[in-house]
Amino acid sequence: MADATTPLTKAPWHLWVVGVISLLWNAIGAFDFTMTQLENTAYLKAAGMTNVQLEYIYGFPLWAVLAWGVATWGSLLGSVFLLMRRAWAVRANQAVLVGMALTFTHNFLLTDGLKIMSPEGKGPLVFTGIIVLIGVLLLGYALSMRKRGVLR
Repeated sequence: MADATTPLTKAPWHLWVVGVISLLWNAIGAFDFTMTQLENTAYLKAAGMTNVQLEYIYGFPLWAVLAWGVATWGSLLGSVFLLMRRAWAVRANQAVLVGMALTFTHNFLLTDGLKIMSPEGKGPLVFTGIIVLIGVLLLGYALSMRKRGVLR
């Protein structure tokens, strides 16, 4: 692992590809979180939300909102740290997975979130799986880059 006195290993080309794509992907999540917390009904209605869904989302307890914020903004920070070649990308992505676990516990185990958000199907569950997979892959990538000495 690289530290402040160890010269950094040259960044591989794929660090920039992963970093930029993940930054764009995570920016969408951070924007969506922000619009939701600002209760931007026009944005959420344009995304297809019903009044029942809006009431559900606006009623999240503080701990669930904080966990969701850690997951979304932590993801964005993780991408920024990756592009800055900072080892903090690992910590940020670890925090993201904790935030995700808490958020999805609220949404799928403690409430009827699946039924409310997708009365006809399992779409949110599949999308959640994709989000978690991306989070795990980004953490694995950051760990790999730190181990190779690309991140300081």
